[in-house]
Amino acid sequence: MKYYIIAGEASGDLHASNLMKALLKEDPNADFRFWGGDLMEQVGGILVKHYRELAFMGFVEVLFNLKTIFRNISFCKDDITAFQPDAIIFVDYPGFNLRIAKWAKKQGFVTHFYISPQIWAWKENRITEIKRDIDHMYVILPFEKDFYEKKHNFPVHFVGHPLLDAIAHQDLVIPKDFKKEHKLDSRPIIALLPGSRKQEISKMLETMLSITNDFKDHQFVIAGAPSQEPEFYKPFIKKKNVHLVMNKTYDVLSLSTAALVTSGTATLETALFKVPEVVCYKGSSISYQIAKRIIKLDYISLVNLIMEKEVVKELIQNEFNKKSLKRELEKILIFENRKTIFGGYFELERKLGGTGASEKTARLIHNSIKN
Repeated sequence: MKYYIIAGEASGDLHASNLMKALLKEDPNADFRFWGGDLMEQVGGILVKHYRELAFMGFVEVLFNLKTIFRNISFCKDDITAFQPDAIIFVDYPGFNLRIAKWAKKQGFVTHFYISPQIWAWKENRITEIKRDIDHMYVILPFEKDFYEKKHNFPVHFVGHPLLDAIAHQDLVIPKDFKKEHKLDSRPIIALLPGSRKQEISKMLETMLSITNDFKDHQFVIAGAPSQEPEFYKPFIKKKNVHLVMNKTYDVLSLSTAALVTSGTATLETALFKVPEVVCYKGSSISYQIAKRIIKLDYISLVNLIMEKEVVKELIQNEFNKKSLKRELEKILIFENRKTIFGGYFELERKLGGTGASEKTARLIHNSIKN
């Protein structure tokens, strides 16, 4: 069978690569053509476009890059037409993927969407196009099944969260060897996960690094994003108490005592590694004001959204400052507070279901084609 897969971010690259591995078990002759990243390329097939070329975030940046975005859409349609896949698999990245899905459905292609757009947070009106353009939807958050089926009468498959698979397959890290390789000392590690896009990283790291001198008994390690080059981080690591480790976020988290994390998938990854965290977010003033009026949620982190209560502290926009960050980091280093957070994390993992999201999704996709 021929599969055309579109993943537009680092997290999508991870989950799509695991899905591809699972599809190969179901269909050893699977022929992959895809938009994604290095992990997908390692599985095999043809990488058409790397997600580094697609990473635009925020309302303002998208406006400035509309020409590139529309050029990518046009190219994608032509590429799919030439490939003639048995299935198109969209992995998250809804702004781009739903546009392609609308076109693909009209052309008679079978459309699969893995990792639902977060329309329960904003743009709920997208349900109309999802029901029209998506043949099979695979959701990964427990509350999404009820959202689609009970509220919108649209059948979906709850497959569990693929992060559980990714973390379960993580190789064991030997602390002594890892610290020696990356020139780290014996002090406890505080992980810094500032995001994956340049303007996001720059904005977040400036404040995150402002508190390093207040925690001399710890060492700070920036988990460098695979979408960036090491040189990009050099201006940020002039301080003696800061280190950079590229493309090994899970290894860093597995050895960390605490973490400062930019809102996004990384907040859930950090929780599943059982690392107490402070969730941070600061966008441009314009983007934030627009988002505040559109997004109707009590929390911004997946951890708190899934748990429907505050398990981890969120510092948003003006609250994300040196004073607040120092205070909240001090709190999550206290034993009693850590115990409470760990309790929340174990309940979170129970809610997410077990491992096997990639295998379940691959089986459903392959069976739908056979039938």
